[in-house]
Amino acid sequence: MALIKHAAVQIALLSALAPAAQASSHREAPFITRQPKVDGTDFYMFRSYEPGREQFVTLIANYVPLQDAYGGPNFFTMDPDALYEIHIDNNGDAREDLTFQFRFTNTFKNAAFNIGGKSVPIPLVINGGPIDGVNPAGLNVRETYTVDVVRGDRRGVRQPVRMAGSGATVFDKPVDNIGNKSIPDYAGYAGKHVYAVNIPGCAIPARMFVGQRKDPFVVNLGETFDLINIKAPAVEFLANAEKNARDDLDDKNVTSIELEVAASCLTSGAEPVIGGWTTASLRQGRLLNPNGGSKEGGAWTQVSRLGMPLVNEVVIGLKDKDRFNHSKPAQDAQFADYVTNPTLPALVEVLFGSAGAKAPTNFPRNDLVKVFLTGVQGLNQPANVKASEMLRLNTAIAPVAKGAQKRLGVIDGDNAGFPNGRRPGDDVVDIALRVVMGKLCTLNIGCAAADAPAGAIRFTDGAYLDDSFFGAAFPYLKTPIPGSPQQ
Repeated sequence: MALIKHAAVQIALLSALAPAAQASSHREAPFITRQPKVDGTDFYMFRSYEPGREQFVTLIANYVPLQDAYGGPNFFTMDPDALYEIHIDNNGDAREDLTFQFRFTNTFKNAAFNIGGKSVPIPLVINGGPIDGVNPAGLNVRETYTVDVVRGDRRGVRQPVRMAGSGATVFDKPVDNIGNKSIPDYAGYAGKHVYAVNIPGCAIPARMFVGQRKDPFVVNLGETFDLINIKAPAVEFLANAEKNARDDLDDKNVTSIELEVAASCLTSGAEPVIGGWTTASLRQGRLLNPNGGSKEGGAWTQVSRLGMPLVNEVVIGLKDKDRFNHSKPAQDAQFADYVTNPTLPALVEVLFGSAGAKAPTNFPRNDLVKVFLTGVQGLNQPANVKASEMLRLNTAIAPVAKGAQKRLGVIDGDNAGFPNGRRPGDDVVDIALRVVMGKLCTLNIGCAAADAPAGAIRFTDGAYLDDSFFGAAFPYLKTPIPGSPQQ
């Protein structure tokens, strides 16, 4: 069997998109490259597979891409002038029914030394001493956040999420992993910022964590952008062929917003399927202060949107990328042609048609409509659904324990995986490439095998990912890479 070793993500980016675009949704649209603090990179939604937590759903929204661990002195705080949101649609109408809103605040402690009788602020922005607990004395900048729940329209009445026990509404975010001297036990330190919380309207306590994590996405970027500068793939499939490419995000961190909520608090009535997406918004107006800082005002304007992985990256055309980031799922009819008549398979055929990578011939691509816009009937399609792009999860499908998950999810027989939600260990690059080239046609989902000449090819970018890359318990994502000592 011919092996095509280049992911759809990179092929499309190289051939058709802006050169600044990277990874799952890292820097995927022109405007968002200028606003990295509100750039949503990945969104995950899955039945919790931590033992004893199977009746919960974990939501993970990642922001601020391509964080170098040594990126001081300011490191990677969230934007205090932004609104970060996770939205849930639980009746299939493409409108949010439940929204979690996160707002951040930075408090500068202005630590100083007495130098020759004068109190002089230190230049170290984040820390002036060891950090070992929540808001320790050695922390020079304290980053906190609040969380509100809105039911119905996202700009409706807000109700605060409270810390279980104390009822507090302000939560501390752990500082980034500066290094082992400042934070000798980062895993233990970060663990002190996992909170049990009470969500208004939900009788079952939830868990929450917001902080830096190792970037969970895996992809081979650099060589692809250099005119697919990768050694020619093997003619016959080899056992390790899907593990032989470099992961260019291997040394990057990201900031995660994580909630683990009882499934019963997210669903509505007898409908087990929920849809989810994450957004970030900024104020319409910004006035720069010539002495430093800015003044923000006006209505909230959405600038980032992410549900299904790779959509804005490799499905939406360049002229509409910013428009997509500003849009809502209910408005997605304007982008339908990108799904029903996609350019990506044609690009794959242009580059690798001589190796058998022929694009599917069925138009409209009803198989892709099911994956991206409605959910697959019998898997994760709501009873009443309006076509719209979002990640959909059937909460009635039991989770699969770590170690037993299949990295290719549904197309490999694991219905608890992508595109039924998305787990950290789902290799969405390989899955998406195979689906866009017609894998579902071989399963008679939306098309027939004859429509997809390359539907059986095991396409891969060679950057391997499975559940062994992640933990077995909340918050699941790995401890971030330390800035020091450098290996």
